[in-house]
Amino acid sequence: MAKPYPVEVKTHAVSYAMDRLDQYNSVYSACVDMAPKLNVSTETLRRWVVQAQIAAGGHNRPTSDQLAEIKALKSKVRDLEEVNEILKQTTIFFARELGQRRH
Repeated sequence: MAKPYPVEVKTHAVSYAMDRLDQYNSVYSACVDMAPKLNVSTETLRRWVVQAQIAAGGHNRPTSDQLAEIKALKSKVRDLEEVNEILKQTTIFFARELGQRRH
């Protein structure tokens, strides 16, 4: 399990990395260079930086709040599609019943 870092460490590391990203070819290469200086793992720093970029609108990826909303909406759509299918089957059943009674 990942070791929890204090909020101050995360804030400082992200700020430090974001200020210097333009000096590197990629976020990954920046994190490889800076992570040891900040005493955090490369992947941890990379995730923090990408998350900060997303939150700042620097990426075309949805934010955490948007992902949660998308997940909830997808679940609701699945439920509504299931209910709709049940209603279709019920309609077909009753249409057959009414059709038999008229003949």
